[in-house]
Amino acid sequence: MNGFARVLLIAGGTFFVALGALGMFLPVLPTTPFLLLAAMCYARSSRRFHHWLLTNRWCGEYLRNYREGKGISRKQKITTIALLWLTIGGTVLLAVSLWWVRLVLLGMAVGVTAHLMRIKTFEPDPFAESLGRCNPLEKHPIEQHFESERRSL
Repeated sequence: MNGFARVLLIAGGTFFVALGALGMFLPVLPTTPFLLLAAMCYARSSRRFHHWLLTNRWCGEYLRNYREGKGISRKQKITTIALLWLTIGGTVLLAVSLWWVRLVLLGMAVGVTAHLMRIKTFEPDPFAESLGRCNPLEKHPIEQHFESERRSL
C-alpha cells in the first residue's frame, strides 16, 4: 500500500474513532458502526492502531465481542439504554418545544432500544476468563501448544 493511501486510512480511522466516542454521549450518533469502520481502516493501514483499538480498555472488549458475534454484555445494554433514555428524555422535556420533534426523538429512542434488545446478550465464559489471555490478538500459550501438537500428528 502506498504512503498516501495509508495516511488516508489512518486519518479516516481516527475520524471514525472520534465519531464513535461522540456517539457514546450523543444518543443520535451511533457508536458501533463508527468503531467498526475505524477498526477496518486501521486493519488495512496500521497494525499498531488496530491493536490499540481492539485492546483499548473503553471499547476493545466491546468491539471484539461484537465482531465475533458474541453480542453485548447485559451491563453495556443497561448502561446504553439508560443513557439513551436520560439524554433523549431530558431533551424532549427540557430543550424541545415542537411536538413533532419530540415524537421523532421518542421514536428514535424506541427504535434504538428495540435494536439493542434484539442483539444477543454476551455471557462471559468463566473458563475463558480464567485463562487470562493477555493479548486478545494472540493465541493463549495453551492454545498454541495444542495447535502445534495437532499439526505434528
